Amino acid sequence: MRHGQTDWNLNQRIQGRTDIPLNATGRAEAVSAAERLQSRQWDAIVTSPLMRAAESARIIAAELGLEEPEVVPALTERHHGAIEGLTFAERQYRFPDGVAVPGLETRRDVIDRVLAALSALAAGHAGQSVLVLSHGGIIGTLLRHLTDGDRPRHGEYIANGSVHDFAWADDQLLLTHFDASMREPGDRGSSPVL
Repeated sequence: MRHGQTDWNLNQRIQGRTDIPLNATGRAEAVSAAERLQSRQWDAIVTSPLMRAAESARIIAAELGLEEPEVVPALTERHHGAIEGLTFAERQYRFPDGVAVPGLETRRDVIDRVLAALSALAAGHAGQSVLVLSHGGIIGTLLRHLTDGDRPRHGEYIANGSVHDFAWADDQLLLTHFDASMREPGDRGSSPVL
């Protein structure tokens, strides 16, 4: 799940690892997400260490009656280096397509660290459903990796509070549902979910 909204999300600023807290809308999105997730069985909740994800996870854990979220540092957002704090238009002006961004973490590095973390979580929670709170850049990178760039499609957005179902099977991560908030009522998805 992607964390709730921050003021930088609202103003379309690139957050990366800059530690921006949730705003009031973001807290409400976490409560709303918990309401949508109540019909499913969750055994544990884990989170990125960044405030926006960790606070979302604490709100959801309280709403769902789960234990305190486990912090997993490898789930932190992609490091965006010199473009953190910029709007997308400012980023394009300062670093047009093809111009290297100092300090930008590669997508390959993101995939390597996140898949290793998810593999460890799957091993430690075999047969369980784990709710993972992370970031748009992480979810988008996983989706691109798993779908050979087909997802997110043009016009698809990794919205604040959106839930995307993944399963760990045969030592690999699989996408089982893009944006589970759009699923049909009664569709509980496949299990176990990570």
